[in-house]
Parts: sequence; C-alpha cells; structure tokens
Amino acid sequence: MASLSSAHVRGGNSSLLEFPKLRRSNYGRTSVSRVGFRVFASQAKQEPDLSVTVNGLHMPNPFVIGSGPPGTNYTVMKRAFDEGWGAVIAKTVSLDASKVVNVTPRYARLRAGGTNGSAKGEIIGWQNIELISDRPLETMLKEFKQLKKEYPDRILIASIMEEYDRGAWEELIDRVEESGVDALELNFSCPHGMPERRMGAAVGQDCALVEEVCGWVNAKAIVPVWAKMTPNITDITQPARIALRTGCEGVAAINTIMSVMGINLTSLRPEPCVEGYSTPGGYSCKAVHPIALGKVMNIAQMMKSEFADKDCSLSGIGGVETGGDAAEFILLGANTVQVCTGVMMHGYGLVKKLSEELKDFMRKHNFTSIEDFRGVSLPYFTTHTDLVHRQREAIKQRKAIRLGLQSDKDWTGDGFVEETESMVSNQ
Repeated sequence: MASLSSAHVRGGNSSLLEFPKLRRSNYGRTSVSRVGFRVFASQAKQEPDLSVTVNGLHMPNPFVIGSGPPGTNYTVMKRAFDEGWGAVIAKTVSLDASKVVNVTPRYARLRAGGTNGSAKGEIIGWQNIELISDRPLETMLKEFKQLKKEYPDRILIASIMEEYDRGAWEELIDRVEESGVDALELNFSCPHGMPERRMGAAVGQDCALVEEVCGWVNAKAIVPVWAKMTPNITDITQPARIALRTGCEGVAAINTIMSVMGINLTSLRPEPCVEGYSTPGGYSCKAVHPIALGKVMNIAQMMKSEFADKDCSLSGIGGVETGGDAAEFILLGANTVQVCTGVMMHGYGLVKKLSEELKDFMRKHNFTSIEDFRGVSLPYFTTHTDLVHRQREAIKQRKAIRLGLQSDKDWTGDGFVEETESMVSNQ
C-alpha cells in the first residue's frame, strides 16, 4: 500500500489547528501540505475555494455522490460529473451479481407531522431494503472505463463488497483497479442483504473480520482505500481504528441505520410492504443527520488522537440536503461529504445549491478554503463533568446567576414547558 507521510496536530490554541498533510507518494498524485490556520481569517475578501485534495485525489468541491442508486450506471454517473459533483462513488459491486435479487417496493418514507405512510408533510426519514448492484460486474467495469476515458480528471471511486474469501476479494480488487478507478471504498456497512455470507455490516460489526479483510485488501490494492463504517455498533471508533491501522487511507461514516420504518395503521402491515411482508432496512435522510454527526465526531476525535501523523481522511455521510449540513461535517473534521438520499429526493442539480450555500457560509466567516475551517468545532466537545466545572468557574468569575432550574426538585407540572425553555441553549 501507500507510504504515509507525517504531520502534527496541535490542539492547545483553539484558534489554531493543524491537520495531517495529504500525500499519496507511490503513484504520482499531487501532494498538498497543510499549514496552521486562524479561525478568524484575514479581513481581505477572497472568493471561497471549494476544491479539496484527499489522499492525493483532487476534487473541485467536497461533495461526493454516495454509493447507492445515484451511482447505479454510466448514464447517472455521467450526469453527476456533468452537474459538477466533486467525485462519484459507484453502487457497490461484487464478483457474482446473480446473487443479487431486489424486490419492489423497496423504499419507505417518513413525513413530519403524519402517520406512517402519510402522503403529506416534509420527508424527514427514508428507508431502503435495496441490495448492492444487480448488474454484471463486467458491465460495470466497462462503464467505469468509459467514464474515466471521458472524464480523466474527475474522481471515480468503486465501492466493493465480497464474501469472506481472500481470493474473491483479491480478484475483485484486480478487476476493478484495472478499469481505472481512482480509489476503492470497502462496503463494511450495508445493514441488510446477505449477512449470512459475511458481507456488509456483518464484517463492519466484527473487528476481527475488519482487521483480516482490510489486511487482504491493503496488501493487494494500489489505489487509496476507504472503509465505510456501520453505525449499527456500540463503538464506531473500534472498527474505524482497525481499518486505519491495517492500511486504509480513510474511513467513511455513516451508512444507513438498521430500522423498521413503521406499521401501516390501515393495513396493519409493515412498510415497505412486499406481498404483505417486509424486512428491516437502512434508515437515512434528514432524521439521521444528528446521529451521523455524533459518529463522525467520535471518529474524528480518535483520528486526531491516534493518527495525527498519518495521511488519514474522513468522509462524512448522513442527511445532507443543505450547504449548512455539509459545513457541520467539515467543522468536525471531515474532508469530504457524501450525499445519496438527498440526490434521490432533489436530483443531481442539488450540488449547485450545496456549493453556493457552503460558499455563503464561508463568506460569512471569511473562510477562503475548506481547510480554513475543517475540524474547527472538534475541540469544543468535552465531558459532562468538565461542563459542570466550566459553568461553576464561569458563574464564580462573573458573579452571575445560572439560568434555568438549579435541581430536579424545582420542576413543576404547571410550568414544565417554560422551565424546559429556560435551559435551552440560545441558537
């Protein structure tokens, strides 16, 4: 695998923060060094630059099509490049597509303010029971080659998944890399489908399997490798740590959350309903965004603590529909932001809205590059014990009275809502 360069992270001054240098030394990609940055940039006005270089891969912006329906075939991936997405991750491929048989319907949606299955209200949750690509591998590889021929300067990433078999993984890597893709993303996170074959989340939930499979992959692969993490685990930092220790250049988080979307209160059957039956599936969309932020924060803290001297990258995923959603992931330390369900809901043109809104955010804070603010919010997470100490010290110093209730005994039934509001952070 690639050699990894050294860098240093400083956290003592919250207004100055360094992250690892991005360099992939063994196949000629452009290297980019990072330097310390100020949280409050200079007063000089400069148009924001959204371009990023991640593990030696240069992208015009940090917005990446996440693996799934938006990367199903040549036609839609071409559309993504034409619209301006920074990179495309194709729908997950394996050696034998004949094992993959989808059903319809395979999506269900949750709307705000409505019962399950309601046709009214804003869509806040999306569930799918869709499997990986059902197209022959050879067909997908031909399309990868065609895309790279037509878009040689654009980043195409193959998502791959195989059974627990070293030979199968090695064959898949050989064939996919030969098509000219720029990187690989290991699907250790699909929450449904073929867990009995030790595929998807069945690997990501077992650290021993993560270590073994990453060992196979990184001994074979030439291009950068990202491992996509499942949120369906107690501590997401454990498999992420192992993936990075065994040679992966980056991790992506999160994939969808295992869920039961709901029960139709008219038919009394679960959704999505296939011939009267259903199966648990993966939950995405706006409702998972806070959960995704929490998982990305956990991984980013671990990476800052343990991999500061490596070229390790982080790709944030979960409920991104606005530039502000993306900014949150970057503020936690993400290099790139993946979008899948958002494209299914709003179309490939969404990237223009995301880019302009992210630029607006950057203009507001006088940031001129993504690196100006990447990871800036990460140092402000601490323990509850520390929060108590900080608040006591602040009250002592300013001789102020703490807002809100002092103790659980002070709650009353009549003023419950007002008492709750008294302790909400001003935003």
